[in-house]
Amino acid sequence: MEVRPPLELDGWSCRAIVAQLDRWVIGQAQAKRAVAIALRNRWRRLRLPPALRAEVIPNNIIMIGPTGVGKTEIARRLAQLAGLPFLKVEATKFTEKGYVGRDVDSMIRDLVESAIALVRRQRESTLHEEIGRTVEERLIDLLFPPLAAADPERQQRWERSREKIRQQLRDGVFEEREVTIVEEQERIPIANIFTAAGEEMDAAFGEGLKGLFPKQRLERTMPVAQARRRLQEQELDRRVDAERVAQEAIELVEQGGVVFLDEIDKIASRGERGAGPDVSREGVQRDLLPVVEGCTVTTKHGPLRTDHILFIAAGAFHMSKPSDLIPELQGRFPVRVELESLAEADFVRILQETDGSLLRQYEALLGVDGVQLAFTPEAVLEVASTAAELNRRLVNIGARRLQTVLAQVLDPLLFDAPEGVSGKVSVDEKVVRERLAALLRDEDLSRYIL
Repeated sequence: MEVRPPLELDGWSCRAIVAQLDRWVIGQAQAKRAVAIALRNRWRRLRLPPALRAEVIPNNIIMIGPTGVGKTEIARRLAQLAGLPFLKVEATKFTEKGYVGRDVDSMIRDLVESAIALVRRQRESTLHEEIGRTVEERLIDLLFPPLAAADPERQQRWERSREKIRQQLRDGVFEEREVTIVEEQERIPIANIFTAAGEEMDAAFGEGLKGLFPKQRLERTMPVAQARRRLQEQELDRRVDAERVAQEAIELVEQGGVVFLDEIDKIASRGERGAGPDVSREGVQRDLLPVVEGCTVTTKHGPLRTDHILFIAAGAFHMSKPSDLIPELQGRFPVRVELESLAEADFVRILQETDGSLLRQYEALLGVDGVQLAFTPEAVLEVASTAAELNRRLVNIGARRLQTVLAQVLDPLLFDAPEGVSGKVSVDEKVVRERLAALLRDEDLSRYIL
């Protein structure tokens, strides 16, 4: 079966992919170029003859750079752009197999669950109108039960009343009206079983138990708004074959899955080999190696090959360097890109140019309370300058510093709206300086607050 990523990339060149990433991440051209090539190569590979396709493995990427410069955001937006199963996981969460903690195979199982949710959303989108009509009829039946038997005249009056109910339902008149729906619940006496390593036992065991016990029918009373969501889920379950969805999800993960391994520098051994068992560093690396190289991972939905999953690792490498990773693992990340620290000019662009900028977020949030927030260009420059200065004086946390600075500047406004403040509010350079003056003077206090 030929599997393709949901997004057709025929018209998407590498430059087009980079242009999309530019909407969310400022700078870091080298990293964007690397991930754009990796994504385009996924599309290219799926159009090769099957025999050659099996031989082409992804060029895994390792991003090296300080915190807050866009490593995670690049990987996350890349997965959203392509509609691919994506999982972000911190390498520090894992321990070597046989010890208490999560083993590295669990991230592949989590990736499968992410893919199942993705495929289900696609099915729901396809069946949206059909499910909507069915759910509407069921809600009308709950609000206005059908007649058992009646004469034609009474039946006509009932039909006319039913149509009025339908229109009122569409207009949102009954959203708070309570109705009673029937739900089916699995009755399994064993809730959870855990192994000594803290991982759940093979979930296929739990799935097998479901067939041994009858489902329990429960009546639940809830508002129409909540009942609509529950009924939509029920109708989706009836129309979608769960086993087929799981198999498609596994195929999608095998051909297009993306795993983002953050903080990989934290599992580097830093020259401490030979000092006893290292279950959270070198041991994790050795467990990670076969997964990145390509192996079969057992999931509750069936076996899954990891040969063609794209792994993107990232780390600041302040206390270590990439060469501190075991050589075998280094070889599995052939593409290395270094991300640059962000300067004041980058902060200005982040605030003004990105689609999800903090300024736009705060404008939208305060707009809910009737406040029209506006930053002058000078105020934006002052915020960026302050963030850059605090990064130089304290710990450099990159663009994340903007969030703490803006939270401090807007704290009074966020608290007072809408009781004390409404209408148009302009934030200028003077306001920014006044709100941050005390903190900038007291460096020791800034260490705790900013």
